[in-house]
Amino acid sequence: MSEPDWVEHAVWWQVYPLGFAGAYPSGGDGGKLGRITDWLDYAIELGASGILLGPVFASETHGYDTIDHFRIDPRLGDDADFDALIAAAHDRGLRVLLDGVFNHVGRGHAAFQAVLAQGSDAPTARWFRPGRPGGGGEPRYETFEGHDALVALNHLEPAVTDYVADVMTHWLRRGADGWRLDAAYAVPAEFWAGVLPRVRAEFPDAYVVGEVIHGDYGDFVTRSTVDSVTQYELWKAVWSALNEGNFFELAWALDRHNAFLDTFVPQTFVGNHDVTRLASRITDERHLPHALALLLTVGGTPSVYSGDEQGFTGVKEDREHGDDAVRPPFPARPDGLAPYGWPLYHLHQELIGLRRRHPWLHQARTSTVHLANEQFAYEAAGVGRRLLVALSVGAAPAELPVPYGKRVLNGDAKLTGAGTPDATVILPAAGWAVLEA
Repeated sequence: MSEPDWVEHAVWWQVYPLGFAGAYPSGGDGGKLGRITDWLDYAIELGASGILLGPVFASETHGYDTIDHFRIDPRLGDDADFDALIAAAHDRGLRVLLDGVFNHVGRGHAAFQAVLAQGSDAPTARWFRPGRPGGGGEPRYETFEGHDALVALNHLEPAVTDYVADVMTHWLRRGADGWRLDAAYAVPAEFWAGVLPRVRAEFPDAYVVGEVIHGDYGDFVTRSTVDSVTQYELWKAVWSALNEGNFFELAWALDRHNAFLDTFVPQTFVGNHDVTRLASRITDERHLPHALALLLTVGGTPSVYSGDEQGFTGVKEDREHGDDAVRPPFPARPDGLAPYGWPLYHLHQELIGLRRRHPWLHQARTSTVHLANEQFAYEAAGVGRRLLVALSVGAAPAELPVPYGKRVLNGDAKLTGAGTPDATVILPAAGWAVLEA
């Protein structure tokens, strides 16, 4: 595993800046990175050790159509605003991860505009891959998943490798602690293997996680040399198992997760800026704590998407502006939040606190202790330490075996036979518990 040592203790609070600060879709007047600074103490009180930022670079609309990777989006501010945010985060001991969109650029990017103006004579002509001509014979270029506004880069072109390496090192020099690589799955793994050694030569402690949705995660990590990838398999299994009363799906996904941990530590989540909010995805709100307990007791580098800790709702739709509902503006300060979200926030504090007190969970393997459709108990183990987690989505109280369980750490449950091989935990309907073992 190549990840920096500090990542063992990382718990990210993820923020989509343009939405969070009210700069998109309604627009912005600059300086709005300061809105995030005003929430850093809230993130620390939550238990986070770092801020995972969405796009902050100049773009045409939503941030993923970058037009200048070396300039802060004017709707958010400028270099001084960025520097102030980094300084405020670091003063509080928070790491900062940036979102790099390097699979494609917006049509307004200078490199692509040069191609439109000069054709094959442009110095950046090889940065892009020609596609099928349009109906009128005009030249076309390959795009990201058919979105004409997102022009795909040619990752076989050495100048593109140079450009991406320069962008990554530029912002690391300005204080960033690492990168999330957007749509990393769409880029040849060999491209990253060419870029990242150059970046790490100057910044060996930078953390790099690639967005990968499906496929052979371990193989991608090995060939690309990223530190980690996003664990979408586990994300899907968590909410699906809870909604369907099918813990067999989750047990299978956790076995896969164990295998990934032999190669790398996945970036784990139960919500992010690209998917329906967890509170809208889970059909029974009593099961939200189950999802959170899972996130924070299995191996991985966990992140919490801002607003999920308050029970924000929002459904992602496959249409223009279909992401807006899951990327809303936040109030200027935490005291502007609605009162009904704070109990869930406090539960996040409790379980993140558990995670921070047990950093060995970062690489913990799980093993099934009890498995039925509506009940599941598993052990999380590592470096001679053990925790037991018991979950039930049934409509009636349930009794699950928890061998050698010593005491209930979290959740509403009653333990019998504590410390013995016959120990059991009694959960209420839709109950859950984390136990010391």
